Amino acid sequence: MKKVLISLLLFFSMVLYEAPALAAGGDFIIINKSTNLLAYYKNSTLVKIFSVGTGREPSLTPEGKFKVVNKIVNRPYYKEKIPGGSPKNPLGKRWLGLNANGTWGTTYAIHGNNNPSSIGKYVSGGCIRMHNEEVQWLFDQVAVNTPVIITASKLPFHSIASANGYKVSGSLIPAAVPSSVTLKKGSKGEHVKTLQIALTQRGYKTNGIDGVFGPGTEAAVKKFQKDNKLKVTGIVDSGTWKALEKF
Repeated sequence: MKKVLISLLLFFSMVLYEAPALAAGGDFIIINKSTNLLAYYKNSTLVKIFSVGTGREPSLTPEGKFKVVNKIVNRPYYKEKIPGGSPKNPLGKRWLGLNANGTWGTTYAIHGNNNPSSIGKYVSGGCIRMHNEEVQWLFDQVAVNTPVIITASKLPFHSIASANGYKVSGSLIPAAVPSSVTLKKGSKGEHVKTLQIALTQRGYKTNGIDGVFGPGTEAAVKKFQKDNKLKVTGIVDSGTWKALEKF
């Protein structure tokens, strides 16, 4: 009788146990250190691209195929004994731990930070830094075991995905921009930021991803137009948008 009761308890404990959500087969992240951009794919479709900060030296942020192995809200900064959630905490509000270089989510991570000006630069000791509001969004989307590819490549994200065995679809510009939108020097806003991200992932440096169409963005647009045999105006029209979207 005692053995039967133990067996029943074990059975019900297994039924009631709720395993953590695991990643779907077409969900993955790519981090390109050459452009300091992070791409999130869901169901093999590019959903969003973010600017990130990576290692102050190339070797500090490891390259390879890893996985998200833990998710922590407001992780304390143990080194300086700074509590989680503190404005002084350099790890920000969310931590997506990676199993890189034989570690298990305690050393390398995609995380927030308390220094927004560091995003887009080579500044960290090895982790991937994001803006707090952006890493919070990513944290809510990403499940444990989500694959993370870290590389230094001149290729756009779709090409990196294909090289790593993923069959992807959709535009290279995840944020929908109407083809009627025309941008030029002096333009500002989210559409300009989308333009800067699209150019940067293709290797055209805009001197920042800040939503301001300045001289750097204009020069990048002209070079992209010339390389793609478009009329070189420095003005982003429907033809330039279509060329940027192509895989």
